[in-house]
Amino acid sequence: MSLRIYNTLSRGLEPFTPLEPGHVRMYVCGMTIYDLCHIGHARMAMAFDVVQRWLKSSGYRVTYVRNITDIDDKIIRRALDRNIPIRALTDEMIGVMHEDIGRLGIEPPTVEPRATEYVPQMLDMIRQLEGKGLAYKASSGDVNYAVRKFEGYGKLSGKSLESLRAGERVAVDDGKNDPLDFVLWKAAKPEEPADAKWDSAASGHAYGVGRPGWHIECSAMSCQTLGETFDIHGGGADLQFPHHENELAQTVGVTGKPMAQVWMHNGMVQLDNEKMSKSLGNFFTIRDVLAKYDAETVRYFLVRGHYRSDIGYSDAHLNDARNALKRFYTALDLVAPAPLANGIDWTQSHAARFKAAMDEDFGTPEAVAVLFDLAGEVNRTQSAELSGLLKALGGVLGLLQDSPKAFLQAGAGLDEAAIQTKIQERAAAKAAKDFALADNIRKDLLAQGIVLKDSPTGTSWEAVQ
Repeated sequence: MSLRIYNTLSRGLEPFTPLEPGHVRMYVCGMTIYDLCHIGHARMAMAFDVVQRWLKSSGYRVTYVRNITDIDDKIIRRALDRNIPIRALTDEMIGVMHEDIGRLGIEPPTVEPRATEYVPQMLDMIRQLEGKGLAYKASSGDVNYAVRKFEGYGKLSGKSLESLRAGERVAVDDGKNDPLDFVLWKAAKPEEPADAKWDSAASGHAYGVGRPGWHIECSAMSCQTLGETFDIHGGGADLQFPHHENELAQTVGVTGKPMAQVWMHNGMVQLDNEKMSKSLGNFFTIRDVLAKYDAETVRYFLVRGHYRSDIGYSDAHLNDARNALKRFYTALDLVAPAPLANGIDWTQSHAARFKAAMDEDFGTPEAVAVLFDLAGEVNRTQSAELSGLLKALGGVLGLLQDSPKAFLQAGAGLDEAAIQTKIQERAAAKAAKDFALADNIRKDLLAQGIVLKDSPTGTSWEAVQ
């Protein structure tokens, strides 16, 4: 079975074949850097981390581009509030972002372009759009995209111009020829700081001093890093309109070619049935969550749901994720994994089911179900080979690579030596048939967050989470 991916543009599953044999080029819209990243940002980064991991596991070379927006109104306001240069703010926030998502095991992209490094290329695209009659200079000094002159606008989001017109809010004297038009180049305002402005004349353009609009950034960066047409364009479902719709209109408007073969959109993290976002104020930063839960538990929580589905955030869901991981690590602790000398044998029954799940639009829920079945087989057969396969398949999703004992015993209130002393005291009490004392020792440890597990080979312990 070959890989199939749901294409937002066609509204259906399609067999995937890269434009260049053996090489996948993927562009994903990344974060706007002005504050700490929240768990919704992590969902996007995790979704496409799993995508690129599976593509690599399938034998593809992957060029993965995930951009950074490092200039916009929020960034300017935050830098002014903190009385620091914009670059100082964005450098700081990029470093924090790398640290936070890195703790979740999210691998870095191949290329991570910053919008401010591609302003001349954005101006070149704006000039080409103007030359083709798709952009115009407004009386306000802005340069706008003429939406109605691009045939097929709305096909990515499924929105018609008529429905957009019915719901529009017309800005007063904004200089637009049509309320649906969007800005490509924003004329500078006198009160804006000097480091928020570019002189278009420096790169041979006559658009005055200003800065690029949000949408043109990704059109320029994707073309420069991956070419005019590439394999996969991804991002959160909230970007489908207007951001991705506008990107498509800009890029196709310049090149006359399809922008991407496949458009992928991940679902949102929701809190009380609302999208988690900074604008709504209902978010938890990655750091908030990692202060309470270990990184692998958070990763599993984000991975186990299908990337296109919304997922609900709650302590109950995180606790359930931790308990699920404990089942896997308990199996790996029971039977030491045997290394797979020749890698994963994809013809083996569990591996074949895992592959079939991932090849069907990166079906992580079904793939995780295979891991549960495999853990059960390890417990039943005590097969080191199956234990090794469990660890290897988990590794494809960035899971189960910790020491089982380290995971199961993390967060213990007592140190190892103190716990082992109690285990020996309990064993002595049981040998002396003082079962009341033995039971009290077990209860005392449990009250301190330590659960004892007896087996034919002796007594082990793990921390209660």
